[in-house]
Amino acid sequence: MTAARPTPPFDNWRALVAHRPHANVDAIMLQFERIGIAATHRWPDLGTVEDLMAFNVLLFDADMGFDAQFPWEPGNAPIPTIALIGSEAPGRVSWALNQGADAHLLKPIGSAGLYSALVIARHAHARRRALNNEIADLRIRQSSREVMAEATALLMLRDGISARTAFNQIRRLAMANRQTIEQVAGAIVEAEDARRIHR
Repeated sequence: MTAARPTPPFDNWRALVAHRPHANVDAIMLQFERIGIAATHRWPDLGTVEDLMAFNVLLFDADMGFDAQFPWEPGNAPIPTIALIGSEAPGRVSWALNQGADAHLLKPIGSAGLYSALVIARHAHARRRALNNEIADLRIRQSSREVMAEATALLMLRDGISARTAFNQIRRLAMANRQTIEQVAGAIVEAEDARRIHR
């Protein structure tokens, strides 16, 4: 059993509602007012990514929304997103998923549901960003390992030494030059690449 997550506060949050003018927008705005979140309504233009960074959450119309409306690649929203879904047509639901919706609200919007959608969207977005950062970090580490292996192999071949001796040589160079071993390994590989080009 996992520990309960604390319910996050939404103090000083700002929301953007991207939906054509409709009674659903009025209902959402009223819920935001009750929760104490300042909300803005825009349709269809959302502005630039920089404009959107002034907001903490985006609610978008999954029925009438379109790719060009968003100033980012599908699935890469910089803030949590909540899809407002009225049509259960598979294409529209699939489109909302491709946009990377962190949560959803079904239309018609009533007098409840927004708070739980905000909690879920905030958590899902934070988890997605953490996973993306972890994947990026793993890719960097994988690349660093490949460079280390290549630099070690180059020294072994060039100097006729063992892998351990080659690694120790890289480590000593890193300490002497106040660099990371990855930086020294990269320099060794770059120097060898340059030497091959000028042969």
